[in-house]
Amino acid sequence: MSTIHIPPFTAPTRHTDAASALAQVQAIYQQGIDHLREGMQAFVRGDPGTDEQRVRAHYPLVRFHSPLNSPIENTSSALITTRLSYGFVAGPGRFETTLTRPDLYADYLLKQFQLLLHNHGGELEVATSNQPIPIHFSFAEHDHVEGNLTAARRARMRDVFDLPDLGVMDDGIANGSFEPAPGEPQPLSLFTAPRVDYSLQRLRHYTGTAPEWFQNFVLFTNYQFYIDEFIKLGRAEMARPDSEYVAFVEPGNLVTRRSGLAAEAVDAWGQEPPRLPQMPAYHLLRADRSGITMVNIGVGPSNAKTITDHIAVLRPHAWLMLGHCAGLRNSQQLGDYVLAHAYVREDHVLDEELPLWVPIPALAEVQLALEAAVADVTSVARHELKSIMRTGTVASTDNRNWELLPTHNVPTTPQRRLSQSRAVALDMESATIAANGFRFRVPYGTLLCVSDKPLHGEIKLPGMANHFYRERVDQHLRIGIRAVELLRQQGTEQLHSRKLRSFAEVAFQ
Repeated sequence: MSTIHIPPFTAPTRHTDAASALAQVQAIYQQGIDHLREGMQAFVRGDPGTDEQRVRAHYPLVRFHSPLNSPIENTSSALITTRLSYGFVAGPGRFETTLTRPDLYADYLLKQFQLLLHNHGGELEVATSNQPIPIHFSFAEHDHVEGNLTAARRARMRDVFDLPDLGVMDDGIANGSFEPAPGEPQPLSLFTAPRVDYSLQRLRHYTGTAPEWFQNFVLFTNYQFYIDEFIKLGRAEMARPDSEYVAFVEPGNLVTRRSGLAAEAVDAWGQEPPRLPQMPAYHLLRADRSGITMVNIGVGPSNAKTITDHIAVLRPHAWLMLGHCAGLRNSQQLGDYVLAHAYVREDHVLDEELPLWVPIPALAEVQLALEAAVADVTSVARHELKSIMRTGTVASTDNRNWELLPTHNVPTTPQRRLSQSRAVALDMESATIAANGFRFRVPYGTLLCVSDKPLHGEIKLPGMANHFYRERVDQHLRIGIRAVELLRQQGTEQLHSRKLRSFAEVAFQ
């Protein structure tokens, strides 16, 4: 290939205003995306010369220089801002990150830019990076032009366009293992643009909904019963003209607007899927994106890691696990709640990224909200909550049949480890979700419901299980939703804990 066809050069610009910086990021990104889409359409048509040149565009980047004499300004307004656990760089130097989807992230990026400029002064530099945009990440939400290509023609794509490069998508920044080379800038964000784009694509695949619908509070569950109740609740909210929620979105991007609200153009793209995706997501939307997304992650720590790996790039304000567990104490009753304040990690899926010696702390704001929500929904007084809720350590395992492991002539057994750790409940997902929340700086919490007691001979039987689900699922879900309401009311600034931030932390939330 003799030539590389790129968009016209855009000179770097400097900004003391966050809105103008965002506008420039959007302009560079849109120019690049338009260039790739035009190139792809020409390639699909087989226009002359499309095989003789490489079509390329690059992500925009934002850069910030923090000089030695640029501490956070000592003003009263700045002091209020710096109570946040983000919004400032750790020291002098050059900091930058590539950016993608500035339409989807407009409000988020504007806030990050504002905080940097407010806390440090100076300027933001916006430029075109040297990181190519993979062609797969340039397609519009409902654009599938590549489907018209023959197999041979699709194989030629790699010669004309840039494809995703896994070498630039690792989680070294989030894991704390990334160290810039001499002269290389320090990161501003936990995720690079290609890593974000990769996860946005995966979210579509796993959840059956577009990333645009995801809200800033996420509920995870491991049972479809909870989803059934959430669907009923979402549809009931849409029938109320005075509901605080404006739309309910189901897999296939099926949109139901609140009574009295007109349909929007995007609603026409919704189509009921022939089958549910692997981890279907449902979204109860508020106008400010502070509504509730609920995902059925299914069973197991692998699913829990997969979905949180990808939702993390959306930078939610919190995610909570609502599911069933095995009660480990004889004093517990079926239907009792367990509020996790510590985790034993025998899930193994994060051992490489987050060593086992890393503690996963409970977050006070989330714990208090969950406790208050239990009291509010059950109408049990705070001082009597111990009669229906146990606070303690939750263990998560990757072995669903842990009860069948050998108990004789072995150095240790699950029962012994559970007793030594003082665990009060066991499941397969909660520790993974909490650990990935810690890893990605997303506030997390866990409220489980005891559905069986295998150590005490109380296992699930069909009739008993069906009765239990009818009695407890609706109440448990309402507790989770009430907890989100309380977290929203107290303000997200208090929610993002410094417990989740490392020594040399990135500036972006």
